[in-house]
Amino acid sequence: MTSNQYPLSRRKWGLLSALFVALIFTFSACKKNDDNTPTVPTIYDLINNGNGTTNQFTLFKKAITRANLAGALRQPGAYTVFAPTDAAFKLLGPAYADTVAINNIPILQLTAVLQYHILSTKTESAAIPTALLTPVPTLGGSSLYLSKVVSTSGTSSSISANGARIVLADQQASNGVVHVIDRVLVPPILGDLVGTIQAIPGLFPTVSFTFLQAAVARVGAASSLTGTTPLTVFAPTDAAFTAAIPTIKTVADINALPVATLGQILQYHIVPGRVFTPLISSGSSLTTAQTGTITYTASTTAITVTGKGNGGTASNIIFPDIPATNGVINVVDRLLLPQ
Repeated sequence: MTSNQYPLSRRKWGLLSALFVALIFTFSACKKNDDNTPTVPTIYDLINNGNGTTNQFTLFKKAITRANLAGALRQPGAYTVFAPTDAAFKLLGPAYADTVAINNIPILQLTAVLQYHILSTKTESAAIPTALLTPVPTLGGSSLYLSKVVSTSGTSSSISANGARIVLADQQASNGVVHVIDRVLVPPILGDLVGTIQAIPGLFPTVSFTFLQAAVARVGAASSLTGTTPLTVFAPTDAAFTAAIPTIKTVADINALPVATLGQILQYHIVPGRVFTPLISSGSSLTTAQTGTITYTASTTAITVTGKGNGGTASNIIFPDIPATNGVINVVDRLLLPQ
């Protein structure tokens, strides 16, 4: 009896050992397969790694890091980020054109700009209403205006945020979604239209509005630009005044113009309502506060407006769609003259 039990025990242990080895192998194989399961990147990962073979978000990444927002975009959550490309930053000029320039932007200003690109909820493109100027709150508190326009055939749609077009939508992340945009969004932190015009040169050092501010003061038009009714202003730079009227070289030249004439010119630069450029059809006419019209044209290389009295010479919109609390400002490089 006893001599027969040992072989039986050895056989049992052999079977158990083989089963144990098989279980270990199976567990290891499962673990290996689990390790190969693709992980969904965070929003920061998408920005850090870029889109495609070339990282097109190096300036956005630098800005996020400098403003100490990288950690937040790595954490669990449900955010929507409108991510401007490097090309979008460079449209703003030398002050935003490279990482050295980004590093020189004041932290508070940079943080406010970046927070305006972030929603605290996940909003995919399908959830954006087919409507114009749907306000949504941003992480910084100010409203961002989303617009979705569906083609007449109903087969495609165009989505924009404050005039910045979404060129690549719905990049999924573990903590939200990223929409790639073709412009940097400027928040309405500068106040109303008057305050924003005064502050824009601080954002874009190549721009000066000395003549425009003098004209507004001479006509007494400031009150019309500080109300609650939204307006869109095509704001001419100092160089824009000189380009259209070469005799204007100083503030004294502005003050020498008849008040009535100057008032008509200023009203010709104002369009009722909050109008972002992607929502204007190329070749269309916009009715101004002066009751005249200006012609808007868009191409792949420029967006322009032309006044009836400009002899067909268009004015380039060099910085479009800058929001104020009560409207929108488009900076132009030539004074618009009524007929």
